[in-house]
Amino acid sequence: MKRRDFLGYSALTSLAIPGLCDGVATMSQTAQGNQHLAGAATLFVAGDVMTGRAIDQALPHPGDPRIHEPYSQSALDYVRLAERANGPIARPVDFAYIWGDALAALEQAAPDVRIVNLETAVTARGTPWPGKGIQYRMHPDNIPCLTAADIDCCVLANNHVLDWGYPGLDETLDSLARAGLRMAGAGSNQAAAQAPAALPLTDGGRVLVFACGVHSSGIPGAWAATANRAGVNLLTDLSDTTVSRIADSVRADKRPGDLVVVSIHWGGNWGYTVPASHTRFARALIDKAGVDLVHGHSSHHPIGIEVYRGKPILYGCGDLIDDYEGIGGYAQFRSDLTLLYLVTLNRSNGALLRLVMLPMRMQRFRLNHAASEEAAWLAKVMNRESQRFAATVQLAGDGSLRLGWQ
Repeated sequence: MKRRDFLGYSALTSLAIPGLCDGVATMSQTAQGNQHLAGAATLFVAGDVMTGRAIDQALPHPGDPRIHEPYSQSALDYVRLAERANGPIARPVDFAYIWGDALAALEQAAPDVRIVNLETAVTARGTPWPGKGIQYRMHPDNIPCLTAADIDCCVLANNHVLDWGYPGLDETLDSLARAGLRMAGAGSNQAAAQAPAALPLTDGGRVLVFACGVHSSGIPGAWAATANRAGVNLLTDLSDTTVSRIADSVRADKRPGDLVVVSIHWGGNWGYTVPASHTRFARALIDKAGVDLVHGHSSHHPIGIEVYRGKPILYGCGDLIDDYEGIGGYAQFRSDLTLLYLVTLNRSNGALLRLVMLPMRMQRFRLNHAASEEAAWLAKVMNRESQRFAATVQLAGDGSLRLGWQ
């Protein structure tokens, strides 16, 4: 048994497990939950991880700070904004610094796989994409900030991976591959962009991660990969035809014992509304494509969760790491508060067994445990937004958030 697996078994068997339907734990439900976990896999998933711009400037190998935004010409301006809001950042920070308290939390939970949406180019090359007002990039020598958290898969189907053009995308793909990080959602051509990342599980089987994005998240249409051009796996619509195409891809790649994740960059940055088109599409992926987890992102703050036919739909996981400290506006969404999602699925049928969310606060470019008031606020909001999908979120005694569903 690997150290990661041993830690996961120890941590899971020591936690009280909420009842699978009402979120209230009893001794008998806890024992029953642990029996299920013997045949389960736990996935850590997160929303946007943006390690470019000011985060890059704080890391050991900062790239060229020049940016080309309407508001700023230097990434260092965003460092100064964060320091003005929350105090000095002793640069350079080490590679693990940005993960802060999340590292120990993840070590205790020991998920089988770790998946994030990497919302930055990883490059020192290229020029800004014409007409695009925001450009994120991290220097390739700072990639250890991702491996420090033992990330397995970087989703790239988002609206920043091509911020520095095709040379920037090429270096991003090459840099991540050389670091041993699997990728999904972008590639050297359409077939590569549509191909899943296959993440092996220790006792057989895999987690297949298919990644895609839609125009509503800000992905330019010109970024779509084609048979002869690099780019992202951009969906032109959320129709039944698109579902059928994804279903064909799943059938072609899935083997017995595999779990399937579809990771989608969709929707705007602010607000809790879940478009009806997103609900229809996510449910169709479960009904027609055999998807076990729909992993949504793009919103800068967490939004509601649904469990549909026993399968979880995370409509928007919110930002996890970014450099937005000190930027005014949208204070009501408290986007500095974020969640680590730990999704435990039955290996035999992909059914959700447990969903635990660990509340964090981003401060001085570091993830810190959320204060009790902050965790309670997140629980209240997530409960309010998930109730419309017949799910509930409760704050547990250990400070985590637990999902209940019917």
